Amino acid sequence: MRFLLDTEQRAFADTLDTMLRASDTPAVVRAWSRGEHTSGRALWRRVAEAGVFALAMPEAYEGLGPRPVELAVAFVELGRHAVPGPVVETVTTAALLTALDDTGPAKRLLPALASGESTATLVVGPYALDADMADVRLAVSGAGELRLLPAPGGPRPSLDPARRLFSPPPGGELLATGPQVTTATALALTWARLATAAQALGTGLALLDRTVAHVKQRTQFGVPIGSFQAVKHRLADAKIALEFARPLLLGAALTMTERDVAAAKVMACEAAYTTARTALQLHGAIGYTAESDLSLWLTKARALRTAWGSPDECRAAVLRGLSGDRPW
Repeated sequence: MRFLLDTEQRAFADTLDTMLRASDTPAVVRAWSRGEHTSGRALWRRVAEAGVFALAMPEAYEGLGPRPVELAVAFVELGRHAVPGPVVETVTTAALLTALDDTGPAKRLLPALASGESTATLVVGPYALDADMADVRLAVSGAGELRLLPAPGGPRPSLDPARRLFSPPPGGELLATGPQVTTATALALTWARLATAAQALGTGLALLDRTVAHVKQRTQFGVPIGSFQAVKHRLADAKIALEFARPLLLGAALTMTERDVAAAKVMACEAAYTTARTALQLHGAIGYTAESDLSLWLTKARALRTAWGSPDECRAAVLRGLSGDRPW
């Protein structure tokens, strides 16, 4: 598939890039990792004002969409600049609430999410991301119940310090139950994987850009290490992996099938992870230090690889789509 963004989509990406470059996101991420959310919430509001979260919501709930292609374009930029917070979870919450037969929860919660007045996190596993700052904390149980959770306890250790994990507390307000929750959750998972794939692609692109700049400046034997053939080959491999992932991501945003989105997530997340390993090696000892801004993208690439579906889970989804759900 040959896929090119149109003029408006490219301008949207450029606008987000310009805004985020001026926002000192590394400082925001470090504060967020310490549980200090003031600067992060200010950045969140600017992202929302740009229309990012509204892209996942129908106009009936004060959204602009759903527009998955534009959402993917936006999330590449969020990943490129390491924007912290439950950005994927907010989009996933919007997709889930929109897909419910009962429109009450969507009417109640989505307008504030679209405007950035509220943030949301969604639990479908053992942990809730950034539940300490989310205004809307939803949990889907194995019994097919959707609940609005109370405030959580303390955070759990996380591979990425900017992805703060919390165990969901018991109880909460029952919002919906029955088959509609199961169906809506499956649809929401597709949106979650699309947004995660886009965020991972942006993370990989940022790592590649930073590493290319580094190897042009760092010298060995009197010349930049970027002139060494072995270094060029590693960077070329990373570049090719990311560029192959890009059309898969945008193609998946067009079809929004489980198979295509799962394939895009595998490619984008594996490309970002490969680029992270290359970046770490080529930066040398400085790449291992938490003081280096590079670490903010390194840990994110590793965490996104398994967020909302491991590589094996996504490959299984691709195979199911190819086989028509027949067992192999």
